[in-house]
Amino acid sequence: MNQGKYVFSQILEFVDDYEFKKCIKEYGGTHRVRSLSCQLQLRSMLFGQLSYRESLRDIITCLGAHNEKLYHLGFYSEIKRSTLADANKNRDWRIYRDLALTLIAKVRPMEPVSREMEELDLDATVYLLDSTVIDLCLSVFSWAKFDRRHSAIKLNMQLDLNGAIPAFFTITDGKVNDVNFLDDITYEAKAYYVMDKGYLGYERWYKIHKAGAFFVTRARSNMRFSRLYSSAVDKNLGILCDQIITLNDRKSRVKYPDKMRRIKYRDEETKIVYIFLTNDFNSTALTIAVLYKNRWQVELFFRWIKQHLKIKTFWGTSENAVKTQICIALCAYLLMALVKKKLNIELDLYRMLQITSVSLFDKKPLKSLFSEVEIQFDVKGGQERLDLQWF
Repeated sequence: MNQGKYVFSQILEFVDDYEFKKCIKEYGGTHRVRSLSCQLQLRSMLFGQLSYRESLRDIITCLGAHNEKLYHLGFYSEIKRSTLADANKNRDWRIYRDLALTLIAKVRPMEPVSREMEELDLDATVYLLDSTVIDLCLSVFSWAKFDRRHSAIKLNMQLDLNGAIPAFFTITDGKVNDVNFLDDITYEAKAYYVMDKGYLGYERWYKIHKAGAFFVTRARSNMRFSRLYSSAVDKNLGILCDQIITLNDRKSRVKYPDKMRRIKYRDEETKIVYIFLTNDFNSTALTIAVLYKNRWQVELFFRWIKQHLKIKTFWGTSENAVKTQICIALCAYLLMALVKKKLNIELDLYRMLQITSVSLFDKKPLKSLFSEVEIQFDVKGGQERLDLQWF
């Protein structure tokens, strides 16, 4: 008889209990708790994510069908749908946000140098900044009103290009401007922060510059500037100009009084001309262009998590419940990434999630569970190979 642990229990072992308890204590997670602890709430919601459940009732029904196994899965008391719903509504969602950040701190150092970073040949960390709007029903989620017809919340992401692992994230109202995300970031010296035109903020860019970090972004067409001098360029590489500039507008110069670098680049495939701004005066112009081109990776990351995690349909209608579900969804993603790195699993995360969803009640070592599956590499290439290239 197999006396091993259930697959779900093995995955939960990758949650650092000490760090989780610190998160609980920070936000009073034990206040007036009678039956459903934060640990049980996390297990229930993670079970829903990993098994692709559709609702809280679905989670409770599925767990109840395996009642004799629940104690060994860490469910030491009965869980009721109403109790779980109340916990999601009232228990501070930041407990699970901070748990996700502790998992991020474990996963990121384990990432080997990615192909993208090897091509860039930069001895620095590259962060991609972007946001995605998650649409909600206005009649149900009135607290998140976006306009007259829609409700929405926004997931702001700082993604590490090396391995496509989130480095930091926030959840805001859908109407909050993207540029406000720059106020929440702690900047690392020598790191690159790559963002689109939605993050226009000279004062914030100057903060990045003063921190000894670098920004790479696109210039708006109405930007007023003076050219100080130009560098020689190789137009065969698509570089049309490489200039050192200062801002002309008085208010803008107060916010960013230093020089900037302006690069005009033409993409040979699309024939589109891009104008980039950066405070990096040493890297080649082509390197700056390639850095921005890699910003598309964060768009693919958003598409991936929307397809494979439960963050489009929600199991509660309150603001706290929605944010709790998003944070625990990211915890599920990070836990599977941690399993992959710790056990040297060759499968991509998508296939790991598929296998996990039908194996949570099996008693089989994780390494064996995933290594017995034949890896079939997609030969079509392009964006369809996202899972194999990134994870």
